[in-house]
Parts: sequence; structure tokens; C-alpha cells
Amino acid sequence: MRVQRPTPDDEPATHATEASTVDTPEPATPAEPRSGFDRYFKLTERGSTVGREVRGGLVTFVTMSYIVVLNPLILGSFSPTGPGAKVDVLGNVLSVPQVAAATALVAGVMTLLMGLVANMPFALATGLGINALVAFTIAPQVSWPEAMGLVVVDGIIIVLLVLTGFRTAVFNAVPPSLKAAIGVGIGLFIAFIGLVDAGFVRRLPDAANTTVPVGLGIGGSIASWPTFVFVLGLLITGALVALRVRAGILLGIVATTVVAIVVEAIAEVGPSEGTNPKGWNLGYPGLPDAVFGLPDLSLVGDVSFGAWTRLPAITATLLVFTLVLANFFDAMGTMTGLGKQAGLVDKDGKLPNVGRALFVEGTGAVAGGAASVSSNTVFVESASGIAEGARTGLANVVTGVLFLAAMFLTPLYSIVPIEAAAPALVIVGALMMRQITDIDFTDFRIALPAFLTIIVMPFTYSIANGIGAGFISYVVLAAVSGKAKTVHPLMWVVALAFVGYFAVGPLEALFR
Repeated sequence: MRVQRPTPDDEPATHATEASTVDTPEPATPAEPRSGFDRYFKLTERGSTVGREVRGGLVTFVTMSYIVVLNPLILGSFSPTGPGAKVDVLGNVLSVPQVAAATALVAGVMTLLMGLVANMPFALATGLGINALVAFTIAPQVSWPEAMGLVVVDGIIIVLLVLTGFRTAVFNAVPPSLKAAIGVGIGLFIAFIGLVDAGFVRRLPDAANTTVPVGLGIGGSIASWPTFVFVLGLLITGALVALRVRAGILLGIVATTVVAIVVEAIAEVGPSEGTNPKGWNLGYPGLPDAVFGLPDLSLVGDVSFGAWTRLPAITATLLVFTLVLANFFDAMGTMTGLGKQAGLVDKDGKLPNVGRALFVEGTGAVAGGAASVSSNTVFVESASGIAEGARTGLANVVTGVLFLAAMFLTPLYSIVPIEAAAPALVIVGALMMRQITDIDFTDFRIALPAFLTIIVMPFTYSIANGIGAGFISYVVLAAVSGKAKTVHPLMWVVALAFVGYFAVGPLEALFR
């Protein structure tokens, strides 16, 4: 991601650097606010201007608006019978246009709340990784409304933990190595989903009779135009990100979609629809009948808490716990890093209004579940807006308004094939892999739990399984090596809960 140190509006920007290497800006010298508007957003106090905030809010939107395209393709489907369709236990799917409209709505509202309530330039939208957990682990076990009900419960728990101060305690209980491993594992899981959805990796027809369950493309080669478009899109998007082009992921999706439209117009590939293995899996790259349209918000409020009766109580509880865990690590770490970059932390490393910020982030899970778009969380892409000078919630107001405007562009989303969006999944996975450097693989008591966390997620197509394998092995290895006292008591509780999660089948049979 390309970022810059903020400069006065009448001076040229400094040379671009990586976000991780940007020096923490010196706190601005307090000055008298010029107006009530200035006083509310603390523009002068934080050394900012309206121009910088507007520019920062615009850049943040551009760099993270890809979520309005990507989230519907992760959660939604165009047909319950198409390949790769995310079907719930009742055989139903979420409509892509409906998910797109609701994604933009919730992102807009929650980003506005973060700006107006917490006065932070931290934009929110549906969290990648969490939405994959909902789509590929939770929804197949329950109905979509029930899956979103679990997300709502997750958000309520987070809000309560914020109010009680317990959220920080739980966060500190998990060792840094496992926190990093969870991030890496989710990255691999997301990338694997992208490779499969694009047809680059396919299940072999005779997988039951061979030791090789998956293979490359069709017959060991890239034998379809859609998969070729994916490969080209991966190279284009990768180049844009490598060159630190702002909105590189979004531009990559747009460019790949244009290529897909051209390819379809020439080659007339057609949709897959389960019968044409060389067709487009999800989405069809044809010109839409319209560009603008009224958003279909019928998914808002379509929530049920029936998962607690459909699933064993321990299974539903652990699914909620996994959602809570993912939200913990995503939001708290991201806000700390963004706050440092913006120069908002004090000498003790604390953020102003951190309680309000965590409260708004927690309600993002409630709102995301209530609108059937999965939990909303703080996006690290906010760093790009901060680099443009954003220091206050006014930037979030700009970003939030732009997200609300994006609701009226949903007819465009149906022309984006999954092969054009899948490169973004692989790129995001690659970016999340950077956290692997925080794991000490020289200590096997750390290496094995981290390794299991990372590989079990993609290999079992389940984020929850990876977290459980890592937690259980960490506690066991610490106990047998005489380090049991170094394990936080909450880790023991969590590990025991995951033992029950993995043994739920035998336990159910035992107590029948």
C-alpha cells in the first residue's frame, strides 16, 4: 500500500514509503478552534484542515471500495444450483445484488458513526476472513438468517465485553504467535478460496480413487478462458499492488472485468451453470441493462436466532466464539496501528476515545449481521486516507457518504465474474502472509501450534478448525514441557471448549 506523510496543502507531498515505515507524526501544537465545527472534529487541535480530511476520506473510500464488489461474491450467489454457490442447510443462497446494496449501506452507516461518535478516521466495512467464515463454515450448517443471527450475537458479546473491560483481557490471553498464525491461516484460506472459485484449482473427477484430491485447471493445464482471465488479473492486480498504486486492488478488479467482457464478446464462453466446465463460474461479464438502480435492501432485518435449536449448543457457542475471536484480533490491532500512523496515541500508547471506537466497532458486527452482510470491522486501508492527511472523524464522514452513494450502483456488480474478483482474494491472502514473520519457528512449542493453525484452515476449509487445532496443541505442549503456568487461564478454558467442539459427534451419540 502506498502512503505519504501529510504535508501542508500548499506544499508538495514527501516521497512515498511503506505504511509500516512511516514515522509517527509529532503531535500538533494545540490551538484555538476556529468554529463549533472545528471544535467538534478537533481539526485545529490535531493539525488538520477540511481540505485534508476531504481528500483523506476520498482516498480511503477508493482504496477499500472493492469490498462492495468482493463481499457479494464471497457471501452471495447468482443461482442455488451454480458451481461454487454458497448454499445454506435449506438450499438457499443470498442474492449478489442484495448483498452488494446492504454491504454499501452498513459500511456507510458504521463509517459515519465512527467519525461522528469516536472522531476517528477509521473506516469500517465487512471484514474479509470473517465473511469467509460465515459463508463456508457457518452457513452450510444453518440457514442464512440463522448464520447472521450468530453474527448479531457475536456483536452483542463484543459490545458487552467492551463495556466491562473484558475485551482487552481476552485479547491479551492469546499469545502473539497464535494471533499472527490466525492471520496467516485466514490469508491462506482466502487465497485458496480464490484459486478454487477461479477454476485454477479443481477437484479431480476421480478424487475418490486417487491420492491426489485436487489438480491444476482442467487436465493439468489452464484450459478455459475464464481461468486465463483470472491468471491475467492476478498479474495485473499484483503489479498494481507491487507498484503501490492507490486503489490497486479495486483497479485490478475493474481492469480484469473489462478483460473478461472483451473475452466473452469474442470467444462467447457462456456461463458454467454446472454443465460447462469452461464457462464463467459466478457472474457473467456482459454489459448491464442499466448503471444506476434503486438498492434492494430486503436482506436488512432478515435474521433468526434459530441456530441454537438447529445445532448442538456447544457447536453454536463455539461458532460464536470463533467470530468473537476473529473480531478481536482484526479490530484492536488495526486501530492501534492506524492510531500510531496518525499520531493520535499518547505517550502511554493509548488512543483518545478508544472506548467509543471499540463500542462502534462492536456494533458493526451487530449491524452487519442484521443486514446479512457479515460483521463490519475497521479496515487497514484507512491508512491510505491517513497518509493523505486524515486525522479526524470528518474524513470518515466523507467516506461514509460515498459508501451510501455506492448503493445505487448495484447493477454494475452483476457483470463482475468471480474470475475477476478472485485475484483480489489471492492478493489479500499474500498480504496477510506478512504476519508469519512474527512467529518464532525455532521454538517447537510455538512452531507446531502456529503451523497447525495455519494449515488446518485451508486444508479443512474451516477457520474454526484451525483456531481450535492451534489452541489445543499450544496448551498441551506447554503442559508437557513444564510451562503450564505460563498459559493464561482463559487459554485453558478455550482449549477445553474446542475439545468439546471437535468431539461433538461422539458426545451427541454418547448422550442419545
